[in-house]
Amino acid sequence: MIQVKNIHKYYGDLQVLKGVDLNIEKGEIVSIVGASGAGKTTLLQILGTLDKVDSNTDYVLKINNTEISKLNDKSLAKFRNDHIGFIFQFHQLLPEFTALENVCIPAFINGKSQNEAEHRAKELLDFLGLKSRYHHKPSELSGGEQQRVAVARALINNPELIFADEPSGNLDSESAENLHQLFFKLRDEFGQTFVIVTHNKDLADMADRKLTMVDGQIQV
Repeated sequence: MIQVKNIHKYYGDLQVLKGVDLNIEKGEIVSIVGASGAGKTTLLQILGTLDKVDSNTDYVLKINNTEISKLNDKSLAKFRNDHIGFIFQFHQLLPEFTALENVCIPAFINGKSQNEAEHRAKELLDFLGLKSRYHHKPSELSGGEQQRVAVARALINNPELIFADEPSGNLDSESAENLHQLFFKLRDEFGQTFVIVTHNKDLADMADRKLTMVDGQIQV
């Protein structure tokens, strides 16, 4: 599903990633842990095509057998919307829209009709226990409910790959535990691959594989 070789990243004179190699299989749930500043989020953003690899090095970044470096900006945006879902610590829901409308946005970008997008969004919200929350705006939802709406939004285009950056970092312990269990339920139900950056030891240890980053590299 993901093949990475020799990934480097600089921000000015600061080298954040120092030759990362990584392979992740389809259907795996992989956690990435490490101290703040180790490069976890930078790696996740590069894997998710939100940031670019330094191009002055020979590297490989393949996702679902697609060589990412060969895509232009328009093709990359379409690939991202078709194949990748994102879940962040701060749900980043649009406050002026309802839960249903927030979930539908990526489907609209992908060219789905309103009926098709809303039908799929309601299926996901129902699956996530939010059937009674379709028309509530984020300010009317609890933190756990907001994060589940964000999960539904990440799933609306049926992506093969989900990237999550501290997904439970802003939740109370009960909501965090429910979210963690949900990831495994989703994997079993829909077959997605999850890559999760987290400081939550319980979530990290639940994963099929736990990777530790130290000073810009994955510890072997």
